[in-house]
Amino acid sequence: MKHPSSQPGDTLERLKLMIYLVPIFGVVPSLYSLVTKQGSPQEQSVSRLVVTLALTWVILYGLLSTGSHLAPGLSLRLLITNTLVTTGYTLTNLVLMVRLLQGKSVKLPGFSQFSRRLP
Repeated sequence: MKHPSSQPGDTLERLKLMIYLVPIFGVVPSLYSLVTKQGSPQEQSVSRLVVTLALTWVILYGLLSTGSHLAPGLSLRLLITNTLVTTGYTLTNLVLMVRLLQGKSVKLPGFSQFSRRLP
């Protein structure tokens, strides 16, 4: 259902932001937007948040996977934690998508402040 005051440009920007928020794959257009410095301030902000979330997930995923190979006794626990981290990353992106569709703010406490420090 369309919002009565929505403009075609607003719809296009929301579509771009939805693509940015697709887990894992949305990082590529987000990085492109940041590197070329194209897009509105909201697009830049969401792009920085997406890149920050993805980098955090990749680092945690790598550390937990490495730990599960190096510590056989903790392997199962680390792999379960890895699964929870991946699920959390995916759900966070989905919640942000829903918030975007509802017209609410697409910010996360802590991550949004940290992502502002990205160039």
